[in-house]
Amino acid sequence: MKRKIAESLLEIKAVSLRPEDPYTWASGIRSPIYCDNRLTLSYPGLRKEIARGLADIIEEEFPGVEMIMGTATAGIPHAALVAEKLNLPMGYVRASAKGHGKENSIEGVIREGARVVVVEDLISTGGSSLAVVQTLQEAGFIVLGVVAIFTYNLDQARENFQREDIQLFTLTNYETLIEVALARDYIREEDLAKLKKWRENPADSSWMNL
Repeated sequence: MKRKIAESLLEIKAVSLRPEDPYTWASGIRSPIYCDNRLTLSYPGLRKEIARGLADIIEEEFPGVEMIMGTATAGIPHAALVAEKLNLPMGYVRASAKGHGKENSIEGVIREGARVVVVEDLISTGGSSLAVVQTLQEAGFIVLGVVAIFTYNLDQARENFQREDIQLFTLTNYETLIEVALARDYIREEDLAKLKKWRENPADSSWMNL
C-alpha cells in the first residue's frame, strides 16, 4: 500500500521532487519536495483508494472509534469519505474559530467523551494536527489518534506526537516516496544524498551544496 500510494502521488504530481531547483515554503525553508494532496480529489480511483486505506487503518488500529474529525481545510473531504465508508458521524475543526454566529471552532455534534480519530492530508512538523487534537480534547472528546495520507517523517513531528502521546499512522511516507521516485526515474541516483540530507534537518540549507 505504501509504495502504491507513493507511486500514485508522484504520477498525478500531488508530490513533486526538485532537488536541483528547490521550492520555498511559506516558512522560508528551501525544500526539494512539494506536496499538494488536494489534487487526489480530482482522481476518483485514487480518492477511493485513499479513503479505503485510511478506513482500514482506523478499523485495525482504533476499533473503538465513534466519530471522524477532519482538519481544515485539506483533511475535510478525506474525513467525509472515510466517515461514509465506516458509517460514522463526521465533523471538522477550523483553523480558527468563526468570528460570527456561534463562533464555533468545531463543526459537527459535540459529544463529551466521544472517541474520535482525526483525518489529515499531510504531516510536516505535526503542529497543526496536534492543535486540532488539543481543541478536540478541550471540548471533551477522547482523541484516539491521527491518520494521514503522507508524512515527511521529520524528527520534529515524531517528537511532537510522542510528547503529546498521540498515535500517528499514514498511508505512505517520505522514505518510501523517494525509493519509488528513484525506481520510476523521477529522480537520479545522485539526488538521493540531497533528499536524505534535507529530511534530517529541513532548516539547514547545506543539503543544496551536496
